[in-house]
Amino acid sequence: MSSVENAATGGTGKFVGQRIERFESIPLLAGRGRYGDDLGVKPGTLHAAVYRSSYAHARIKSIDVSQAEKMPGVRAVLTPDDVRAWSRPFINGVKMPMQMWATAMDKVRYVGEPIAVVIAEDRYLAEDAFDGIKVEFEALPPVSSIEGAMSGQSAILHEEVGTNVLHEREFNYGDPQARFQECAHSLEMTVEYPRNSCTPIECGVVIAEYLPGDDGYEVCSNFMGPFSMHAVMSLALNVPGNRLRHRSAPDSGGSFGVKQAVFTSVVLMCLASRKAGGAPVKWVEDRLEHLSAATAANGRVATIKAAFDSDGRIRALDLDQIDDVGAYLRAPEPATFYRMHGILTGAYRIDDLHVCNRVVVTNKMPSGLVRGFGGPQVYFALERMMQRIAQHLDMDPLDVYRRNFIQPEAFPYKAAAGALLDSGDYPKAMAAAIDEGGLEELLRRRDEARARGRLYGIGYAAIVEPSISNMGYITIALTPEQRAKAGPKNGGIAAATINIDLLGSVTVVIASSPAGQGHVTVCAQVVADVFGLQPKDINVNVDFDTDKDAWSVAAGNYSSRFAGAVAGTVHLAATRLRGKLADIAAHQFKCLSEEIVFEGGKVWREGHQDKAVPFARLASSAHWAPAELPDGMSPGMRVTEFWTPESLGAPTEDDRINTSAAYGFAFDICAVELDRKTGSVRIDRYVTAHDAGKILNPAMADGQIRGAFAQGLGAALLEEFRYGDDGGFQSGTFADYLLPTSYEVPDPVIVHLETPSPFTPLGAKGLGEGNNMSTPVCIANAVADALSPLGGTPEIRLPLTPNRVLALIGFDDPAPSSDVQIQKPAKKTGKGHALTASGSTQIPATPEKVFDVLMDPQALAQVIPGCRELQQIGQNQYRADVTISIGMIKARYEATISLSNIDRPNSLHLQGTGVSSLGGATGGGDIVLQANEQGTLMKYQYEAEVQGKVAAVGGRMLEGAARMVLGQLFEQLGKQASGQGVVGGSDSVWRRILRFLRISK
Repeated sequence: MSSVENAATGGTGKFVGQRIERFESIPLLAGRGRYGDDLGVKPGTLHAAVYRSSYAHARIKSIDVSQAEKMPGVRAVLTPDDVRAWSRPFINGVKMPMQMWATAMDKVRYVGEPIAVVIAEDRYLAEDAFDGIKVEFEALPPVSSIEGAMSGQSAILHEEVGTNVLHEREFNYGDPQARFQECAHSLEMTVEYPRNSCTPIECGVVIAEYLPGDDGYEVCSNFMGPFSMHAVMSLALNVPGNRLRHRSAPDSGGSFGVKQAVFTSVVLMCLASRKAGGAPVKWVEDRLEHLSAATAANGRVATIKAAFDSDGRIRALDLDQIDDVGAYLRAPEPATFYRMHGILTGAYRIDDLHVCNRVVVTNKMPSGLVRGFGGPQVYFALERMMQRIAQHLDMDPLDVYRRNFIQPEAFPYKAAAGALLDSGDYPKAMAAAIDEGGLEELLRRRDEARARGRLYGIGYAAIVEPSISNMGYITIALTPEQRAKAGPKNGGIAAATINIDLLGSVTVVIASSPAGQGHVTVCAQVVADVFGLQPKDINVNVDFDTDKDAWSVAAGNYSSRFAGAVAGTVHLAATRLRGKLADIAAHQFKCLSEEIVFEGGKVWREGHQDKAVPFARLASSAHWAPAELPDGMSPGMRVTEFWTPESLGAPTEDDRINTSAAYGFAFDICAVELDRKTGSVRIDRYVTAHDAGKILNPAMADGQIRGAFAQGLGAALLEEFRYGDDGGFQSGTFADYLLPTSYEVPDPVIVHLETPSPFTPLGAKGLGEGNNMSTPVCIANAVADALSPLGGTPEIRLPLTPNRVLALIGFDDPAPSSDVQIQKPAKKTGKGHALTASGSTQIPATPEKVFDVLMDPQALAQVIPGCRELQQIGQNQYRADVTISIGMIKARYEATISLSNIDRPNSLHLQGTGVSSLGGATGGGDIVLQANEQGTLMKYQYEAEVQGKVAAVGGRMLEGAARMVLGQLFEQLGKQASGQGVVGGSDSVWRRILRFLRISK
């Protein structure tokens, strides 16, 4: 029995603040969830597959889809010409001529960029039709780093802009230059934050339908907001906002901000439906698409300078921040900078601040919302500096925090760049973390470990967590003159509707799309308290529909706005409707409205509980007997409430902005031990103290903290999107983009402090993103402290993989064992993911027989794995049609193969190149045959490079696939040369599997 059902029914208890179990959990655990891919579709719905670029940077010279259009089951192929005819480029947040369309136009600018969409009767037929699409590319030099983008020698991604620096603004608050001259101490450090993401279990889903009658579109997707992007989608589709209906799936398998990026796919699938004559089109993003082409957190290089006194009091900061947003400045960027702009000084009393922000484009997927959005980048620089200041002054870091914290009596506190911090007691929260987290014991452990020569460290981090974004913060990217011309932007409007039906049942409708946070349960708690009901009696509707529901620009599930804004607005709506019910009851009981009591599912006049009436009877009376209502009262029992925080104004002329309505606080302590031999980082204990105002449901609050902590830990130790020098994506599976599992994630010690916000209806603040901001830098500070006995100031770069930690520790690489074969690395030409291998295999045939097979086209075709056809096009030159499967990727290559340096029957050199719809490949190798008693010892050595979607599966899977392909080749070669022929069978299959697992040779 749930805690809700156990709750007292006498009506004396309040549900807000209780650990009530989630109503959502049972249907999800029972398999009754309704995710995007579970929803029914109309008869005749088609399925889409997106043909994506295998080049990081290339000019599109021609596109031919005629063969694909003729393939079985294919209904249509959407091309850039269609996109140009029916849509417009997406608008961006700054004034510049850069254009981003739903597909690439003249150029591709990142691996994974959409080029065409195949619409077919099922997804399999659609993907098969990729082989019928022919695109001629002219490769261009890639830009793969911030440094490269800033270089005057690099290629320009957007020629119409003329530079790879798409945005630059400088800000000055107070007189930081004077403070740097006055202060006794200053420090400067440069830090990097990598491109990474949060990876929801469920990827993007879009079901789109073109309505030819009024040129409108209907869409169901798992886009989560902000619904300011609805205007972006409508403008891109060239339709008014009321001609784009968007419905959200009831359940979502996580978002973490990432599903904001689904908006581009919404536009693309709407156009695909139009191309298919208005048939509904469904697209489900696969994992490789998601990792390679959805979105990423901005990579950042930040140089931070601090001026401070000898007692550790910080007087000024200087921040030079350069962000890598990928190939396009995609809406809402450059918001990563400006969401945090008002609180760049964090939890500290720092009045003087200088900031320089620059955005560069590179040949990588565009960036966007990722949990923490801007916070991890800001606090990685700021909190690393806090530790460096303590180290420089030989002070306890905790004393540096105490010297600089905003004091409780100062709230509401106006930060240098404009944030109005609502409430808090930062010293008390830190003290609670120290006491309840057992810091004294951890310090003893550190002393004992260091006495034995072990590397043990303790790190700290203090962060201010913003929630309920000011929709005007992005306009700080514009100059005051540009803002004046465009008009003011501000606010963070939330909407909620409460309805009571004919039987007195209560339904709540919210303009938010939950992704596991427990919206249904918390809204039920809030409304139950207002009406004196049980939460289980409240129905909460989260099927958000832009055609039917009340919503505004800030609607959606992002930026930790649910507790403060959405639940708060639900409370306001319920309170207003209760006021109407109180007036009805007062009219019936002949008393004042203020005397009416709602409790325990009943309503009565204060002091007359014996005459109580059931809530349902009173609430339904407006439907059944409107003539009995008080004079002048409308009969409807439905209230829609809109709310926006009064504290959220437009930016001022001097570029100050209150970027959010509420600001929580977190103080973390992390103790780690480093393994000198392996470089692994073991978290001994993690303590996180949170002040998020009024906690609406402590159990769900703890769940949000644990989830953010796990993702923050992943960012600290494992997660990074890797690209080659050629811009090729190399993290397309979870074999190479590593995520923490339950084994790697310890259970943190969670401490709560509540200082309610005066600016939100329930006093609540957000807390779902805090540990994404605090945990990466807290772990980094702990690792830096663990390394401190070694001397110096280590440059900490995330993720802290074992190899990076070993490099920081320093070690002598031992000599290899005698049975280890050393391979020279593949020569990197900058064209793709490099592979290399060498080895030998025994073949039961003479060298002459083996050589005959290699030189015979028909026999060679039988040997090459996946070879469908082999044609001789010249002396020792062949054209081949080869299909190779690697994980979830099946690539069909048009290959050319040449043999040279032929020394029969001793050796030869083999060279090949291949082109497929999923990328290219090139490689070569030497084969040497030596006769022995068992037949022939074949020695081989090869080097190869692959690019595009095949390369994106990552090194581990590619190397495993290469081993399997080689195993198949040599097995078939041995059979062909020994006269056995090429024969399959279970024994052969099992041997291949065993070979792949390295169990058999």
